[in-house]
Amino acid sequence: MDNKNQDLNEMLQIRREKLEKLKADGKNPHEIVNFRNRSLSKDIKDNFEEFEGKIVRVAGRIMARRGHGNMSFMDVQDSLGQIQVVNRKNIMGDNFKETKGYDIGDIIGIEGKVFKTNQGEISIETEHADLLTKSLQILPEKWHGLKDTDIRYRQRYVDLIVNPEVKDVFVLRSKIISEIRKFLENRGFLEVETPILNTIAGGASARPFITHHNSLDIGMYLRIASELYLKRLIVGGFDKVYEIGRMFRNEGMDATHNPEFTTMELYQAYGDFEDMMEITETMVEEVANKVKGTTLVEFDGKEIELKTPWRRISMIDAVKEYSGVDFNEITEYEDAVKIAKEKNVEVKSTRGEIIAEFFDEFVEDKLIQPTFVIDYPVEISPLAKRKNDDESLTYRFEAFVNGAEIANAFSELNDAVDQKQRFLDQVAKREAGDDEAHMMDYDFVNALEVGMPPTGGLGIGIDRLIMILTGQRSIRDVLLFPTMKPIGLEKAE
Repeated sequence: MDNKNQDLNEMLQIRREKLEKLKADGKNPHEIVNFRNRSLSKDIKDNFEEFEGKIVRVAGRIMARRGHGNMSFMDVQDSLGQIQVVNRKNIMGDNFKETKGYDIGDIIGIEGKVFKTNQGEISIETEHADLLTKSLQILPEKWHGLKDTDIRYRQRYVDLIVNPEVKDVFVLRSKIISEIRKFLENRGFLEVETPILNTIAGGASARPFITHHNSLDIGMYLRIASELYLKRLIVGGFDKVYEIGRMFRNEGMDATHNPEFTTMELYQAYGDFEDMMEITETMVEEVANKVKGTTLVEFDGKEIELKTPWRRISMIDAVKEYSGVDFNEITEYEDAVKIAKEKNVEVKSTRGEIIAEFFDEFVEDKLIQPTFVIDYPVEISPLAKRKNDDESLTYRFEAFVNGAEIANAFSELNDAVDQKQRFLDQVAKREAGDDEAHMMDYDFVNALEVGMPPTGGLGIGIDRLIMILTGQRSIRDVLLFPTMKPIGLEKAE
């Protein structure tokens, strides 16, 4: 064992010995069950004139300590910031000796008088201190902090302590989701809950997580989308419904993908994808104004303007603009295959899928400013209504910001016969080896046969939207607990 690890182990052992001595002396800190009537550090600092000279109770974690002899200082961190605590033996008496045994990381409760030091720092002069929790671990060094992103994600609780600015992102996350709910409720949408465990993985093209229900003795899937259940509610007579919740897809992981993620899906009876565009751009603009006070956000040195209206362009026109290939003139599958080979684009089984491959290759990462891409090929849109003037395309859009998709919407397919055939086409793809193709859902077809009114549907990737609004480059930085391999297997990640 090297000297560094030996020193660390000795320090950890000393902390455990301190706790055992406290217990033996009848001062077990973990027997204290509450510390009520606290004041928060930020409130004291922001309203010093009101607090000056008054006795307050504060509680938090010791982040730094200094001093010697009959006087010591501690920086105590609570949920909103830090405040200096001054301990004097002549005021605290025997209690002062107890504070000398406190360690960085310990959680303490302080009762004392608010004052300002000669250096002008707002502080609390301790009259009595209680050790509320003994920390048995060593926090990372104050000035070096916790920089290893792998450890930060695995031990988010430590990350939040030593990098308190990280907490700001998650406070904003909560506010963003709250404002989305307010926006939708103000428009008459009803929040509902649909099953997470499904017997069919439907509503998206994705590989599901598979589990087994012991009592029913059936295989089940974690949901990959809430779409098909929400549309059943439209069939049942609800006009406007939405759900914000976790989805699960057994796919790759990168800066914009995590196996479990949060989406918002909504459906509006008697609406269409044009209504969904208006909702998307208006909601994002309004949420940005509410949580940031502006629609102009900076991301990777780029200024992105979220104000309405957003640009609109068809997928075929976007492909032409960025690749020079015009699929309005390439109408036959064989010609699409030929141009794909010339451009080193993956050849797919239909013209529509080849168009989508061109879009992924040449267009998506160029769409920095908010853009609605419309007129998606029917082959990649099995749940969208066909266009009346071109049945090879659908009434569908995806919204892109900073080169990533944040929203997907349709004029929903409500033709039961057409839907059944598209499901069958997807089943054929699954049988040919495409494990992301849709499964057959006969009950959903039955629901459409009962009758669903013309409907607009919208899904927004909440995590990606939060990345844009908070300036975070990785989805892991907007998820409190991103998916990670267990300790010991992380090197294979």
